[in-house]
Amino acid sequence: MNMIHESMNRGHTNQGWLDSRHTFSFGGFHDPTRMGFGLLRVINEDWIVPGAGFAEHAHDNMDILTLVLSGRLEHRDTLGNVSVITPGDIQLMSAGSGLRHSEMNASDAETAHVLQIWLIPNTRGGAPHYQQARLPTTDGARDWTPIAGGGADAAPLGLLSDTTVSIAYPREGDRLQVPQTPGRRIFVHLIEGLARIGAETLRGGDALEITDPDVPELEWMTDGAALLFDMQP
Repeated sequence: MNMIHESMNRGHTNQGWLDSRHTFSFGGFHDPTRMGFGLLRVINEDWIVPGAGFAEHAHDNMDILTLVLSGRLEHRDTLGNVSVITPGDIQLMSAGSGLRHSEMNASDAETAHVLQIWLIPNTRGGAPHYQQARLPTTDGARDWTPIAGGGADAAPLGLLSDTTVSIAYPREGDRLQVPQTPGRRIFVHLIEGLARIGAETLRGGDALEITDPDVPELEWMTDGAALLFDMQP
């Protein structure tokens, strides 16, 4: 059966400067039934107060995608990359054999609202690298549009796994088919909006683990935005 990860049941971390919701086990939130899905290990929705953020810290052997939903985020890393990520940008940091980086709210007045996504690469080690691209426009991506992928995927960012990450900005009344290929793992995360799938209603922050080969369409009750992860087992 398909599993719904309800927004209200996500893990929660509040450190004053950071208010974060965790779809999967992360930090002090541990749920043995939520340790990731396929190559998808982390989806954190973060709100970072002005002037604060994640001080320099280390990562290795992980592809880390960052989407800024509102506000601005400044990225710095030990490869020498310095950039400010704004709404409509997507960042990929492939940590490889290891690097250090910081992610700070670039505003002294506005909270930064951010999605951070971790994907396990197919191989360990290798040189770390950084990429940044613009997301498609809302008018140009009412259906699933690839934004990151491995192999020969036609996506602006290159992942180190057999994974395709797509985004869609449906409008009220749109119906989105959730693709299901035998032998693949499919995961849908609603960024915002309300959608119905079968008898269930999904809202921003909810997610859907797809294991049923016959998946109903997502019927959008409002305008919205969603991510689709199509992964190797």
